[in-house]
Amino acid sequence: MKRGLVVVLSALLLAACGGGGGGSEPASSGVTVDTRFGPVTVEEPPTRVVALGWSDAETALALGVRPVGASDWLAFGGKGVGPWAEGLYQQAPTLLGTTEIDYEAVAALQPDLILNTRSDNDPKKHETLSRIAPTIGAPKDVIPYGTSWRQQVALVAKALGKVSEGEAIVADLDAKFAANKKFEGKTAVVGAYFDGKFGAYVSGDPRADFMKAIGFTLREDVEDLASGTFYVDISAERLDLLAADLSVLFPIGGDASALKANPLVPEKALVLEDKNLVNAFSSGSSLGMAYALDHAVPRFTAALG
Repeated sequence: MKRGLVVVLSALLLAACGGGGGGSEPASSGVTVDTRFGPVTVEEPPTRVVALGWSDAETALALGVRPVGASDWLAFGGKGVGPWAEGLYQQAPTLLGTTEIDYEAVAALQPDLILNTRSDNDPKKHETLSRIAPTIGAPKDVIPYGTSWRQQVALVAKALGKVSEGEAIVADLDAKFAANKKFEGKTAVVGAYFDGKFGAYVSGDPRADFMKAIGFTLREDVEDLASGTFYVDISAERLDLLAADLSVLFPIGGDASALKANPLVPEKALVLEDKNLVNAFSSGSSLGMAYALDHAVPRFTAALG
């Protein structure tokens, strides 16, 4: 561990031990959140939240809490969130790393709560973050980056002391999904094109789960390729695996020209080129899912004729 981080962590620990008032509040005054790394107790309502997990920042914002630091997983820049979260920040947070965490930068923000509910589930990262502040990891028995939007809302809401607000968000979005569940009996594949290669998302990924929630059935032979992952590679010789009643494809990190020019791509594939729509579809946040329902479902309906 870097010497600078040791110094910062030591200072934070000393401050916690030397605070006024004769000691911390009793545990019963806080909340305890169950995670894959064990129970995490948040003694008091947090005021300085750092959101590191995929869409943790948007989840906190939906609950009325503005993180002071956040990871920008979809490279939005600026405030690090999509247009569906426009106006929820008053001041831009400090943008932090994603897969590689700068622990010194996190510690420098002096957080009293760290959210990392949708991540790679690395126990060493969790241990290091927990030395800085109570850290809310993923729930038990989920694959890396496999925390569902419902689980994420529940974890974050409990940690923030906003359980009723979280329940309202889940109820509202469940109702919105139910109103758009109009594709029963249809199969779907969601695929991506990145760095000259194709792949498909499977159950446990928000894009795949989104399709199931509106009635689609995912191709079973594609699902069978997964092994504890949310994404599977599809070789150039097997692009037939991307065919379904509705094939939704999009590029990552570039335009769609190469994807659309490939003669092996299913002829009727719906290629998404609207970056905001792709990001909303990929965000996995309650806010992003609501945006995608409004903007993607009409495209799906039109593509199916």
